[in-house]
Amino acid sequence: MLTGHQHHGVASLRRFVRALPVEVCELCGMPIPSRHGHIVEAAARRVFCVCLICGEAVTGRPDRRYRLVPERVEVLTDFRMSDAEWHGIGLPIDMAFLFYSTPEGRPVALYPGPLGAAEALVSEAAWRDLEARNPVLSGFEPDVEALLIDRLKGRRGCYRVPIDRCYALVGIIRRRWRGMSGGDAVWQAIDDFIAALADPRTAREGWAG
Repeated sequence: MLTGHQHHGVASLRRFVRALPVEVCELCGMPIPSRHGHIVEAAARRVFCVCLICGEAVTGRPDRRYRLVPERVEVLTDFRMSDAEWHGIGLPIDMAFLFYSTPEGRPVALYPGPLGAAEALVSEAAWRDLEARNPVLSGFEPDVEALLIDRLKGRRGCYRVPIDRCYALVGIIRRRWRGMSGGDAVWQAIDDFIAALADPRTAREGWAG
């Protein structure tokens, strides 16, 4: 049996643990490590932090409501996309990520901005043309893998990236944007994000958050 002093000590410890910035599984509430898995509710485009057990359980559902996000990152050095094809998508900025949505049955293009992610329409024909010229696209997992295109500052980078990382980039820009032009901090953060993707030693750095 615990004494009054011991009870006080246990209660203090519990309050201390609750005050720590512990990450938890968004499905069962159990604590999870800083580097953890994510699942996507494809129809809602929502990303959830999950423990291993919940991730395996919900992604095994026959309705495929949830999809497990892979960790693969690949620099697509041979990706072929002309300036005309890029401009044909009608994006107002020089960065976007494209993926195929199974609930909507079509390709989706999103571009990050100070208010979050905005959508541009991509025709099925344009997507199929890109696939024909770049067979790697046909191997992307729908809903959870995206083609991230970076044409900022004259760059022409194309990356195969998990969808959670794309939304992480959206969050970085939304949180750090200041004023009309964004400010130096946000552009440096974008540069750092892209540099980390291109470096195999850091491609997964910060992935879990």
